[in-house]
Parts: sequence; structure tokens; C-alpha cells
Amino acid sequence: MDPLLALRPWRAPEVTSWGRLPMNAVDRRRDALSLDGAWRFQLLPAPGAPPADDAWSTAHVPGAWTLQDTDDRPHYTNVRMPFAEYPPHAPATNPTGIYERTVAIPADWSGRRIVLQAGAAESVLLVHVDGRPVGLSKDSHLAAEFDLTEVVRPGERAVVRLTVVKWSDASHIEDQDQWWHGGITRSVLLYATDPLYLADVTVRAHHDGTLRVDCLVRQAGGGALPGGWYVGAELDGTPLAQDEEFDRARTEDERVSDFLGEARVSAVVPEVRTWNAETPELYGLTVRLHRADGTTADVCAYRVGFRDVVIAGRDLLVNGERVFIRGVNRHDFHPLTGRTVSYDDMRADLVLLKRFGFNALRTSHYPNDPSLYDLADELGFYVVDEADLESHDHAHEIADDPRYLNAFVDRVSRMVLRDKNHPSVIVWSLGNESDYGANHDAAAGWVRRHDPTRPVQYEGAAKRGWVDPEVASDIACPMYAPIEDCVAHALSGEQTKPLIQCEYSHAMGNSNGSLADHWAAIESTPGLQGGFIWEFWDHGILQRVSDGRPAGRAGAGLYDNGVAAPGYRWAYGGDFGEPVHDGAFVADGVVFPDRTPKPALYEHREIAAPVRIRCYRHEGIVLANHQHFRGLTWLAASWELALADGRTLTAPAELPDLRPGETAAVPLPFTLPQDGGEAWLTLRVTTAEDEPWAPRGTEVCAPQVRLRAAVVPEPRPVAAGRPVEVDDDGLLVHPLLAAAPVLSLWRAPTDNDELGGIARRWRTWGLDSLVRKVVSVHREGAAVTVLCEYLGTAGVVRHRQEFTPVEGGVRVAECAELPDGFADVARVGSVFETVPGPDLLDWFGQGPWESYPDRSTGAPVGHHSLPVDELFTPYLRPQESGGRHGVRRFSLSAPDGTGLAVVLDEPRQVSVTRHRAEDLTAAAHHDELVPRSGCVVHIDAAHRGLGTASCGPDTSPEYRIPPGVHRWSWTLRVL
Repeated sequence: MDPLLALRPWRAPEVTSWGRLPMNAVDRRRDALSLDGAWRFQLLPAPGAPPADDAWSTAHVPGAWTLQDTDDRPHYTNVRMPFAEYPPHAPATNPTGIYERTVAIPADWSGRRIVLQAGAAESVLLVHVDGRPVGLSKDSHLAAEFDLTEVVRPGERAVVRLTVVKWSDASHIEDQDQWWHGGITRSVLLYATDPLYLADVTVRAHHDGTLRVDCLVRQAGGGALPGGWYVGAELDGTPLAQDEEFDRARTEDERVSDFLGEARVSAVVPEVRTWNAETPELYGLTVRLHRADGTTADVCAYRVGFRDVVIAGRDLLVNGERVFIRGVNRHDFHPLTGRTVSYDDMRADLVLLKRFGFNALRTSHYPNDPSLYDLADELGFYVVDEADLESHDHAHEIADDPRYLNAFVDRVSRMVLRDKNHPSVIVWSLGNESDYGANHDAAAGWVRRHDPTRPVQYEGAAKRGWVDPEVASDIACPMYAPIEDCVAHALSGEQTKPLIQCEYSHAMGNSNGSLADHWAAIESTPGLQGGFIWEFWDHGILQRVSDGRPAGRAGAGLYDNGVAAPGYRWAYGGDFGEPVHDGAFVADGVVFPDRTPKPALYEHREIAAPVRIRCYRHEGIVLANHQHFRGLTWLAASWELALADGRTLTAPAELPDLRPGETAAVPLPFTLPQDGGEAWLTLRVTTAEDEPWAPRGTEVCAPQVRLRAAVVPEPRPVAAGRPVEVDDDGLLVHPLLAAAPVLSLWRAPTDNDELGGIARRWRTWGLDSLVRKVVSVHREGAAVTVLCEYLGTAGVVRHRQEFTPVEGGVRVAECAELPDGFADVARVGSVFETVPGPDLLDWFGQGPWESYPDRSTGAPVGHHSLPVDELFTPYLRPQESGGRHGVRRFSLSAPDGTGLAVVLDEPRQVSVTRHRAEDLTAAAHHDELVPRSGCVVHIDAAHRGLGTASCGPDTSPEYRIPPGVHRWSWTLRVL
């Protein structure tokens, strides 16, 4: 029997590998022979099943077979395992992919060491060459290398077979909130080295300019090292000196082996340019291994950043500075290829995040593709590097299970060994949501001994106590802790560690409420340093509606601006027929599956603004530099003044020369008109020159301050004229309205509303099916007063509308009285529908993007204009969206200029879309929605905030709607 199959590695947690080479930080990708592309492929029902001679097809490597038109489809679960077997067992029906490729081994590799690298395979990888067993590996998110020197012949061909078993004992510790796939998801390559080679290199570069490079040297096959070898290195072309003290100590150490060589070079760099997320300065380091005759046996290159990370009391310091962690959790994801992502994809991810003010990444919940770390070094991100460990469904049992001890230490240690030379990596994470036990302590002990230069964190340990010094977490890193609890902890006098939430502000659907409040507390409370939003991606897979299959690579170009093309949709849990799934919980990112930003990103951009308007005084504006390391010379700016009369004035701005943390007053750039109207001053800040992540002129932030408050004049009533027309049902009759204004208390539930249980309460009250009953219609002159009752199961809402003719239109004054049983409704306001034709919305208020009462900091007040079809936000599961907060007035016009205009009594929440709330509520996907020909308009006196209740705190009390009397008024005119 095949010795690899005899191990039954899919149900042996003690077996983490066989024949696999040790992990190291020597990157061989540049000079390797790529084996990516088409491989012969068969999908078998279980490991050990024989492949059929006539059943071969083709699969693309890298790529999950679940996205390549096989019958094994993607499967989404959050916590629950997709099969019933208890750890360490796997199901008997266990898809197993056989990949084969004939490889021509280069003739000039004769006499060299030949290595196969498989970048990642989910979840067990078995390697054979010409039918001979070579090795096996587990860990779906780290590369495995195997020495093929003895099983291939240079100048000849070899058949490489990679067998991938989908389910295994390892699946129980890869129970991460994402799609389950199967296959080879990162590149496969073949490379050759000299028999004398660099086995590992460790670089330690400190912000005082000291540099130490430690090298391990081995001989192929584990043989004795030849005499006279030595290591040299250059930093940006300048040779580095051998560390003579290290060499002397090594020579005197009797334990030094003839089979493992060690060498060290060191230097002190004068006037060193330090690395941080704002100014990620990198030096080029080249390390060469020489034979005794001076010829080069091996060479490797690194980009080195000089920086230090320490914890001082309750502060995390980078180069001695307390930095805010403005982070996001990021999976490797693509809507067509799943976990297979290209360099260009990853660069686009990080460029977008940089433009929206993020400076940190948590690699949830596994080591990401190696290129991500190169990009983080280059572009400037602080990285929490997380091990491939999550046993969510069986966390308590596995945390102390000695059968899994090897797997815990193996996965954490291999991550550290691979990524230790990246300056961007500032914290090691032991994994995610796996309870806390002896296996974690063992892994943490290894990390702290091997790399004392970085702190270790683990949420499961921090959950045992934010101050406990005995747990395996140097940082208090809770999930979704209410901000008031975080502030109370920081003010308690008991805090001993930095508090940086590993997950907060769950971004599922229309979400991220109170993000600005959260950061106001962080920035004003010593001891709080930030956190990581959950998460970057909506994990929607592009799916053909016709047959329910993933579009795969053929779907390129079949989506735009967050929307799938006709005939396609973004699939979430359950859409591939999974019997056990967690629905749209996989769609919880700040970008849509095609990387289109959601409105919440603009909120974050403003919260993270490097330049702030601190205050407005009559003598000028006070500006502040909110960066940690950088001045303002990389920025340019201009002033913009929005006036209530419809004008927007602009003027150039000269930013003061401010160091981090400094403030300065600048003169007011405009003389305010004496009309007494509302006035808002905005500073449009852009990049002054090209940045690695943004071309010159890219907007960075737009801080704003109100210079003068609004005065809303009462509309002048008409002394005599045509009476307001109201029908017998008390409904306004108007030539531009297809449906008259009525009371609205319901919204299409957001994901937060549904998963937080709020929508269930609303349905119990009958908010989605209120019965309107006309009590009276009273006409007095040209005015009409309509009294109605709206009957629900929790009580009766009394609603009064007063229609008064005014110059150019009609004034609608409304009052709604909510009984105590209707505490905390979705909205209180009016809804009406227009006739077809008016398709352009112009408004004075917050915008241009969507905003809500608890997510409006990123939407400056001004004059905005958008087509109605662009106002709606296509969250993957249709729900309330498209609202604009703080609207003072708006108009809806047709191309010929006709339409209607509305003036509001005070800034209100307004939405204009093509969908009724019931349309959105009834749909599971956007391909089910049929836009209405007219516009559905909501004017809300009060609108419940968004919160984050799908996973985290509900809407803060100040953004909820109390019972009692609510009044609002608005004036409708014809354009």
C-alpha cells in the first residue's frame, strides 16, 4: 500500500507532515520554474479511490476545483462544521482531487538540489513523482516544500502528482468564517539551488540603525559542510562587516555542528531612514553565500525596514511613538477564483485601503499570500499576522487536546519562520476563536523564545481577562466590545495592556453605525489604540442564475460598481444548495465583491483624516496634523464654501508646516455674505505629488466646519387660490405624485436589524403591515386637515397631516403620536411616489454618498446631484439603503427641467430610490428586484441608526426612536 495513504493523514492530527522541508524566510520565487497552468485532473469521491483512465479533465492551478465547474460546489458556514463528524474525524464522502503534470527537468540543474514548492492546498496534500511517494503536508494557507533531488533526473521528464484531500482532522482547526473550497489555491513551482545553500536568514533592523543578519547554511542531503564557506551582505550596495564576536564565539562553541552552519553580519546605519506605516522607508539587502574559493553558491534579497515594536505599559509603540491602529480584517478572496489572488489583486486591495485611511491589516484568519507582505512593507501597513488556526465549532475540546498540540505549534511556528523579516509584521496572532488552552500556551512559548522582538496576541486568551498577565496575549484584543466598556476599562486604573480590538464595527450590509463615536472615544481616551473593522470583503461569488454554478474565470468583466451583470448574481451561503449554511453572513465587508467601496469607507476616510479642522474662530480656522510621523508637505488643499443660496465658492489653500500633533490657525479664506444663510466650509485635501498608492490630486479627506447656522423661513401662505385637493381617503392629489404621502414606520430590514432581532420585534408589532384608517378629513378654506390611525398589533399610531396652499405649492405639516408599545421603531416619516420622468436628484445636505444618523461624518454638507438610479446602494441582500442624512431641500427633475422641489423644516433623513420597502424586504438577491418607473421618496422626521447588531453592539440609544409625539413639515412645489 502507498505509505502516504497508509498514514491515513486525513484523520491523524498528530501527523502534520511527512518528508516536508523546514519552513524558512528565503524567497525562491523569482528564479523558479512555474508549474502554474493546466493540469490533468480527476475528482474522486474519497482518498484511496483509484482514478479512472477515461475520467481525466483539466483544472487550472492555482485554483479551487469548487470554482472550476465540478460537482463539488463552494460551501459557506461561519461556526458550524459542514459535516457532522467529531474531531479528528472526516466524513467518508470526502472529495479528493488528483492533479498530474509532466514536467521537463532542466538539464542545467544537474548536480543541483531540486525542490518542489506547493503554495497552498486545502486541506491535505500528498506528493508523488513518477509513482514514488515524496511527502505530505497539512495547513491550507502555507507553502510546503519537498526535496526532489533523488527522484528526478535533470534533462528528463517526470510525472508530478499532487493529491489533495478536502476534509481532514485539519478541517476542524480551519473552521474560519469563509467559503469552504478544495484544491491547490496558490502557485506551484520548482527551483534548484547549489548543494551548499542558505537554509534560512533572519534580519533584525532597529530604528536606531543597528542591523543584524543571521544566516543558517546547509549542504544538500544533510551532508557535512565543505570547509572555508563564508557569508557576505550588502545594504543598498554597501558591504556589511562580518560579526567577528559572533564568529569567535561560534568557533569556541564545541556544540557547533559540521552539518549546520551559522553566520552573522551586522552594521550600524548612520542617519537611518526608519520604517513606519506613514513613511515606509525600505533598504535593499543582498545576502551571498560564498564557497571557499570566493565563488557564489547562493544569494537572496530582502527589503529591510528599520523599526521597533514594543509595549510600554498600556501603549503599543512603533519607533517609540504611540500609534493608532486603523485596521481592517482581510481574507484572500476573489469573486471568480476564491482564495486564489494575484499580485495585482492584492496591490489593488492595499491601494484602496490606503486611500481610505487604513494603516493596519489583520490577516484573518491565516497567513495570507506571501506577496501581500511585500506590498504591506512597500505601501505602509502594520500587520497582525495570524496563524491558520480556528476551531470555532469544537473550540473548547481542541484547545487542550494533545492530539492537536503538534498542529498548533507547527502552524504558528511556520508562519513566524516565513514572515519574520517583514517590517510590516508588528504582532503575531495565535489564531482565532479557538477557546484557550495548553496548545495555545505551547505555541506562544515557541514564538516568544524564537522572536522576542514582537508582541503576541490572541483573542481567546484576552477573553479570559483584559489585565491577566498570565495569559498568552500581550495585547487586550477583544471582539465587538461596546465602546463604553472599553472606555470604562481604560479609566478604571486597572488596565495593564494596550486595548486594540481584533474585530469591531461589523460591516454586514448597511452597517458600521457609530464608527465616528467609536473613534472619538479612542482618540480622547489614553489606553485605547484602535482596532480592526470586520472585514474588507463581501465574499460574494459570481454565480450564473441559469444553472446555479459559479462563473469561475469565465466571469471576468461580468460585474461593475458592485453589481453583477444580467443573468448573474453575487452568491452567498445557501445559494449553492448547501444544506447547512449561514446565509449572507459571508457578505460583511467594506467593499463589494468587485472591490467597489461601500459608503462606510468614506466614513472611515474622514475619521482617519491626517488633517483636521480643530475649530472655527472669528479670526480664522485652526488646523491640526493628526499623523504620527509625517508632516503635511505631501498634501495639497483647496477651500470650498457651500452657501444656502445654492452657490459653492472655491479658493486655494496653503497648508501650514505642521509636525505630527501640532496645530496652527489660518485665516478664513472667504468673507461671508450678509444674507444670514447657512454656510459650510470644507477643506479638500489631496496628494500633492504621486504617492505609491495614489496619483497626484487624489482626495485624502475633506474636513468640514459650519460657519453659520441655518435660518429656515416659513413659506408664505396664499391669501386666496386653489384649495389643496385631497380625496375621500384623505390622500393628497397632485399631478406629479403617483402615490400620496402617508405615514411610514417600516424599513426593509438591514442585516443588523434581522440578525440583531430588531426586525422580528417590528414584525411582531405589525410595522410591516399597518392598517391605515381615516378618522376625519376637515376642510377649512383652502387648507385640509386629515386625521388617521395606523393599527398595529402593539397599538395605534395617530397621524395628522395639515395641507396648506403656499406660494408655488403646498405645505405639509405632520404629527405622529407613537404609543409606548412602539418604542424603537425603524423610522417616523412620510413616503410618497412620483410619476415617471423626474430622474435627477439635486439636494442641499450631506452627501454625495449614502449616510445615516449614526454614519454621517464622512458625508460633507453641500450641493449634490446624482441620477436616481445611482442613489441606491446594492448591498448583497437587498435592504434599506440609499438614504441621505441632513437634507435641507431637494428637487427631482426630468431632462426637460420639469419636476418637483421639496423644502424641509430642518435637516432630515431622505431617500429616493426605485424600490418600495416591501420590494426590498421580499427579495433575496438583486436579480429579483424590478425597479419602479417612478421614484419612491422617504422624508423621515426620525430614522433609527444602523448600529452593528449583526455581530456586535446594537444601535446606540441616542440613535433610536422613542415613543411619543414626532412633528415634521415640508413644502412641495412644482418646478
